[in-house]
Amino acid sequence: MHERVIDVHAIPHKNILVSIFDIDTVVYPDYFNCLVWHFLTATHPYKSAYQPVPLFTNNLWESSALSRVMAMSSTFWQMIMQERPDRSATFSSHSVSYQALYEIGYGQANVVSEDSRIYWNLLIANNGNFDIVPLSYPIAMDATVAPTFWGTIKNIYKQHRRWTYGVENWCYITYHFVKNKSIPLKKRLVIGALQGEGYSSLVTNPIMLFILGWAPIFLGTREFHETVLSYELPIMVRNLLIFAMFGLVVSAIISLSLTPKRPAHKSRFTYIVMALQWVMVPITMIVFSAIPGLDAQTRLMFGKYMGFWVTPKKR
Repeated sequence: MHERVIDVHAIPHKNILVSIFDIDTVVYPDYFNCLVWHFLTATHPYKSAYQPVPLFTNNLWESSALSRVMAMSSTFWQMIMQERPDRSATFSSHSVSYQALYEIGYGQANVVSEDSRIYWNLLIANNGNFDIVPLSYPIAMDATVAPTFWGTIKNIYKQHRRWTYGVENWCYITYHFVKNKSIPLKKRLVIGALQGEGYSSLVTNPIMLFILGWAPIFLGTREFHETVLSYELPIMVRNLLIFAMFGLVVSAIISLSLTPKRPAHKSRFTYIVMALQWVMVPITMIVFSAIPGLDAQTRLMFGKYMGFWVTPKKR
């Protein structure tokens, strides 16, 4: 494309914005208007990546309850990251100046998490002077659905294992942060710590929350059961879970507001199912977040490197 289009027509590289979309991405009508506005008003427009909010809602009405919960959980996580650009990297579909891509020789095709690696390449090549600009505007993508329920479970697991294999980027930036002294030391330490803590808590927090309440009670000694802590611990965990249930109720309400219009062949009763499906979150956090993350990080630790796996999407 560079030689056949850009050079032939002598288009300045700074006049081109490149948008990278997954094949299932549906762009909302004003996406490119929003993108151009953010580009023109950004502090460093040529040194920024522009990240929309991916809503995994294209096929939500045709998905199983499990697939819907995982899709909306991923959507909520990306919405949260829009408010924390200091901890973000590019994810899936995003946009960036062609000038910036050209300067680094484009992206890497030999890594699993290539969507976020492009941001780290740009950050390191520009000595830490590269930003994430949240667009706060959605694009629509598919929830993971297979022809069978067990196929859906398998594909969701493998998709989240691939996502959590993004810890390879932490190894990558740590190596280059040691080498590149042009990046301010404070920035290197903060980014390294935030990324490391994020990948660590992703795979440990759900399991810790799961075992925190009952493990000490069943595994504790007689001396432990005679302490005040032994009596208070179940009460503390119960109160924590009640508070968490309030969060699930809020999540259910927000997810319904993001759900596409109900098809004519679907019953209104499905809305009730969509609200109640959030009771699965404590299980999905462990089975499809913590365990795939441990799987991916253990593979990387022992040099059992993963190849790129394309998530099958079925409608």
